[in-house]
Amino acid sequence: MSNKVTETTEELVQPILSELNLELVDIEFAKEGKNWFLRVYVDKQGGVDIEECGKVSEKLSEKLDAADPVTFPYFLEVSSPGAERPLKKQSDFLNNVDKTIHVKLYEPIDGSKEYEGLLKSFENDIVTLEIKIKNRKKEIEIPFDKIAKARLAVTFN
Repeated sequence: MSNKVTETTEELVQPILSELNLELVDIEFAKEGKNWFLRVYVDKQGGVDIEECGKVSEKLSEKLDAADPVTFPYFLEVSSPGAERPLKKQSDFLNNVDKTIHVKLYEPIDGSKEYEGLLKSFENDIVTLEIKIKNRKKEIEIPFDKIAKARLAVTFN
C-alpha cells in the first residue's frame, strides 16, 4: 500500500516541481506512533526555502485530495532533505563528486559494510571513495548495485 501511495504522490508532484524548477529527492509514507506521515523532500541548486515548500505543499495537497490515494488521516510534509541529503539516483552521485558521503552496503567490501569518505568519481556504475585509515588515504571502488543507502555527510574541519 505504501508503494502505491508514494508512486501516486510522485506522479502528482512531478509537474508541480517542474513548474517551480525543483527536484524530487525522496518520498516517504510512514507510520510514527499512531499517525501517518507523507513526506516529500525537494531541493534545487542553492537549496529551497520555506515559501517554495509551502507552494509545493499547497498544490500537492489539492491534487492528493482529488486523487485520494490515502483513505485515512495523514500529515503531508514538504521539506528540504537537509545537510545529510540521501543519494539515491546515479545523478545524485554524479552531482556530488568531491563531497564527503556516507555509504551503507548490502554486503561487506574489504571487511566493512559502512564507509565514509570523499566521493572521487562515479563512472561505469562504480563509486570511487577516498577513505582514511589512520593517517593514510586509500581509494575503494564500490559497485552502485551494492549500495543499500548513501547520503551526504556533514564534516567538521
